Parts: sequence; C-alpha cells; structure tokens
Amino acid sequence: MFECHVQQRFRHIRPPSPHASTARHRQAGFTLLELLVVLGILGLLIGLVAPAALRQFGGAKQKIAQQSIERIVGILDIYKLDIGHYPTTDQGLQALISRPANEPRWNGPYIKGDALPEDPWGRPFLYRVPSQRANHAFDLYSLGADGQTGGSGEDADIYNK
Repeated sequence: MFECHVQQRFRHIRPPSPHASTARHRQAGFTLLELLVVLGILGLLIGLVAPAALRQFGGAKQKIAQQSIERIVGILDIYKLDIGHYPTTDQGLQALISRPANEPRWNGPYIKGDALPEDPWGRPFLYRVPSQRANHAFDLYSLGADGQTGGSGEDADIYNK
C-alpha cells in the first residue's frame, strides 16, 4: 500500500534516459580553442602588468633606502646627544656599533648586531662629515641601484634630508 502511494505521488518524475547521460558527458570540459583563448588573454595581461610591477619594485627599493637613511639619521642624532658631536668620517657608522677611541660618554651600541646596515642593493651606506651640501652637518647616502655616483631614476643617489 505504501508503495502505491509513493508511485502515485512521484509518477510525473521519469528516470533519466541513457542518452541524456552521454550528452551531458560530452559537454563537460573545455575545447582546445577555449583553452587557447584563455591562455592568450593571460599572456596579454602578464605582458601588460609585469613591466609596471617591476617598475614599482624598483621604486620600492628607493623608498626603503630613504627610510633606512632617515632611521640611521635618528640614531646619529642620539649619538650626538650622548657624545656632543657626530662621528667623524674616519670613525664612520662603525661608531654606532663599537666605542670609538677617546669617547668616554659613548653609550652604545646604538645599532643591534655587529654588522652595519646595508642599502637595499646590499652595499653599505656611505657617511661623510662635514657635509658637502649646504645646511647639512653630515652626508649619509646610498649610490642607488648602479652603485655609481650620480645617475637618475633607480640609479640616482639617495641622501639624508
């Protein structure tokens, strides 16, 4: 009796035909043409976006160098508060890590670790006292991506402000 009620209730539902299953099977997946179109679009996007991303990456290194210089300038200011003057050119930035001779008020190390900070291109920052620029006590700078004096763009020298 229960079986009769179930059959009456669901009599409008038919079992799938064997042909419907194979038709659905043929439609699953992508054609070679569709895959080639998608790959072509991806290639165009990569060709357009990659150069812009690489330019941004180069600009990011310059910003990191400028921020690192400003951080070291702050450390040099603390050194000056303790000692009364900035390190000499001969003492260099090493004076922030180890006590220079004849500096009894040295209260360092001012930088953690034994190594001096490097610019984003893996070279040490350059330091010179007195500055060769007007209105600056010292020069702290990086030679940029090319490691040479001068240049423009990514190769430009980056100085303390």
